[in-house]
Formats: sequence, C-alpha cells, structure tokens
Amino acid sequence: MFLTISTTGAPERPASDLGFLLHKHPGKAQSFPTSHGLAHVFYPEAGDERCTAALLLEIDPVGLVRRGRGKGRGGSPDFALAQYVNDRPYAASSLLAVALGAVFKSAMKGRCDQRPELAAAPLPLTITVPVLPAKAGQDGGPELVRRLFEPLGWQVQAEPIPLDPTFPDWGDSRYVSLELTGTLRLADALNQLYVLLPVLDDSKHYWVAPDEVDKLLRVGEGWLATHPELALITRRYLARRWSLARSAMEQLELARLAEADDRELAEIDNAVPEQETEQEAEEKPTPLAVQRRAAIVEALRAAGATRVVDLGCGEGSLVAALLKEPRITEVLGVDVSSRALGIAARRLHLDRMSERQAARVRLVQGALTYTDARLTGYDAAVLAEVIEHVDPPRLPALEYAVFGAARPGTVVVTTPNAEYNVRWESLPAGHVRHPDHRFEWDRTEFRAWAEQVADGYGYGVAFAPVGPDDPEVGPPTQLATFTRTDEPQQAQEAANR
Repeated sequence: MFLTISTTGAPERPASDLGFLLHKHPGKAQSFPTSHGLAHVFYPEAGDERCTAALLLEIDPVGLVRRGRGKGRGGSPDFALAQYVNDRPYAASSLLAVALGAVFKSAMKGRCDQRPELAAAPLPLTITVPVLPAKAGQDGGPELVRRLFEPLGWQVQAEPIPLDPTFPDWGDSRYVSLELTGTLRLADALNQLYVLLPVLDDSKHYWVAPDEVDKLLRVGEGWLATHPELALITRRYLARRWSLARSAMEQLELARLAEADDRELAEIDNAVPEQETEQEAEEKPTPLAVQRRAAIVEALRAAGATRVVDLGCGEGSLVAALLKEPRITEVLGVDVSSRALGIAARRLHLDRMSERQAARVRLVQGALTYTDARLTGYDAAVLAEVIEHVDPPRLPALEYAVFGAARPGTVVVTTPNAEYNVRWESLPAGHVRHPDHRFEWDRTEFRAWAEQVADGYGYGVAFAPVGPDDPEVGPPTQLATFTRTDEPQQAQEAANR
C-alpha cells in the first residue's frame, strides 16, 4: 500500500521544507508500528526544487484475520480463502487512512512549531496513489473519484487499471491509479485523504462506533459541510450505519451557521461608497448587524433576563454584546462548529479575563436540533439569524429542542425579511441574502410560523422591526419575542405530536 506527496520549491522556500510540515527528516528512513502493520516513511527525492515523501504500509494479512476473527464473516467456509488472499495489503483503504493519522498526526492538525507560517500557507502539491479502490457503476469508478476531489480544488487524473493488460477484452478492474494536483494547505490535503480513502474503498476494517461521528466532524471541518457529495461521503465513511450518518448530516448542515454569523450580511449591511466625503462618513447609518444586536439586548433587558443562552453563537459577536450588560450574570454560547467557538474564545479574550468575568461566560459545542440538558434553566434564549439556515423539514426538531425541552422564559428570534430584499441594490433580484439560507420569509410567513410555535408550546409572541421600517416592504430584519405562559400540558401535547 503506497502513497506519495510531492511539492516544488520557490525562491523563498526550498521544497525540502516539506520535511518540517510532515515532522519527518528527509535524510532518514523511518518506520512506525500501526495497529495492522508497519508504516515506512522515506523521501525518494529531497532537493530545493522538488521534494517527495512516500508512505509505504506493510499489512500482515494473517494478523489482520486473527484480530478480526469472529467479526463479520461468521466463520463461513465460503470466505475462508478470501480472508487471506485479498487486496488489503495492496490497495489504498481505511488501513492507509489510519496510518496517515498515526504517522502524520501533527501535520494533519496543521502544527509546525518551527515554521508556523509554512503550515498556514497553501503549497503546490502532487499526491499519487498507485492503486485505489473505486468500484464501477453509478457510485464508483473514475467519475466518482473526480466528483469527490475536484470540488476541493484538485486537478484529478484517475486512470482505470485493467484486469490484465495482456487481455484487454477482460476490461477494467475496480481499481484506479490516482494523481491529484493542486495548491492547498498540507493539513487540508491530508484530512481530505483521511476521509475520502475509506469512502472510495467503501469498506471499513474496524467497527464503526458513535465516536466516529465526532472524528468525521473534526477532520472534515472547513470543507465537508459544503461538499456536493456530502450525503454519499457521510454514508460510506460511517459504514452505512444510518443512525450515525443521520447524526453527522444534522451537525454538518448546522456547521454552516458559524460560517455565516454576522458576516453573512457584511456586503449588504455595511456597504458604503468607495469614496465618501467627511459629511457622508458622519451620516453613515449604523450597520444592520449592530442594530440587530442592540435590538436583541433591548428585548432581553425588557424581559428582565439575567441568564441567557445564545444558540448558534458563531464567532461570539452577540456574546460580547451581552457581556457588556451588567444585569446579565451568565451567558452560554452554543455552536456546532468547534472552529467558530475557538475564534469566539480568542475574540472574547477568555484567556485574559478576570476570574469574576470569566465565570459569567461559557462556550460549548452542540447541535440545535437535539435536546440538550445543558440548555435548561435559563431565563432567555436567542436564535439570531439562525432559523433560515435550517432545512424546513428540520425546523420542528429545533422548535422542540428550544421551546419544548429547554423551555426558557423568553426566546428572541431574528430572521431576514424577504420583502425588504428589493431595497438592496447589491442583491440580484430573486436571490437570498446568503447562499446557505434555506428560505427567507416575508412578514406574513414569519408571523404565521411564530404564532404556530407560540400556540403549540405555551408562549405568547410579540413582533418588532429591526432597521429602517419601510412603509411598503417593512424592515430588513424581523424580530419576535416569545414569552412563556406556563402551560406545560399544551407544550407536552405539541411534543407528543
């Protein structure tokens, strides 16, 4: 089982710097034991102009059978020979992915203590996998390989390997020879291989446990949620365990919320002329994102909330605004993206906060379509520009998780007003404000949804505009404040439905 990674040099960076990124010296051949064999790392070439690192994985077929005895085959004599004579030692698979994770662990995390700027920079890369399984058919073959890698920025050469070159009439095997060429961060390239090699092989060599979902979310962060083949990747990576695949899909879809955050309307909310006079600068309106946060804080102040949970907190803009309110004693920020939470922690300077201030805020990872005991007991919850990112069939799950299970005294929801879109000169007709929006409601649609949720879960609801309230099309942002009326039986009936 074999894989090579090559890069070319530049005047300011010799190609042999690849050794720093991989944490493996180009002048040495090194071997590492893995759970199913021995992995060797060596450099066929290591010059200033070009450098190639090779990973060779030696699999012990007999040991592989012994470790897996009694699992999956049931001791059937039909598979007795196939257990020992198969493609596991030769074709790239989940075994090679595990070896990548073990041997290049630091590189996959994007860590390079000696050259941190090198780890952050895209490099010209060429990756070759001489034998890669890709079964033929609608969900296989060279076409599937291209569908998986091309959306990630790779130029793909996937050549079918014939069953026997001397007998071309026999046709092609289920294997391809793969070459990927592109300019990416090395960490991104390794993480993509870690996920997609088992997907193409479509056969995991170990039992897929629930923690594989967390692993997939971690390794796929930044690219998997927006991949056009997300469903196929998730299903195959999790070995067609439908409950796990469904959980991963839920969380990956919600991960896109963090990417939007308050930046989703930046081009619209904060658009200004390229050149403006001093008077125009003074008269420049307050950005809508700032007005939205102010309106949310005012609604919470009016409700008398002291303990608040920000659902879909993203990179922490609203959390920061809430911490400026002396009346608010505790803020819980929840988001599905660990990356967004890391950015929020840095923006809030959590590591430099006083002990008293740090006790007021907590950031946790969680999916909003699942009930979560950590969300109960708060005075108020906020869904700021969140619901429009959720597929309509999943909205009932979010509604129950927030209004039925967490059940805070007050819930503040903001969402775009679709009618106002005609006032944005930079927004083409018929387009939504952000490509990830699953819908954008007009005022009638939002009011109907809010009143239905309020009636179903024992809340009253009031509406308010955010931003300039146009007499024809209304405000750019709609805000609804839900106030619990303490009718638990009604809420339980809604939950049962």
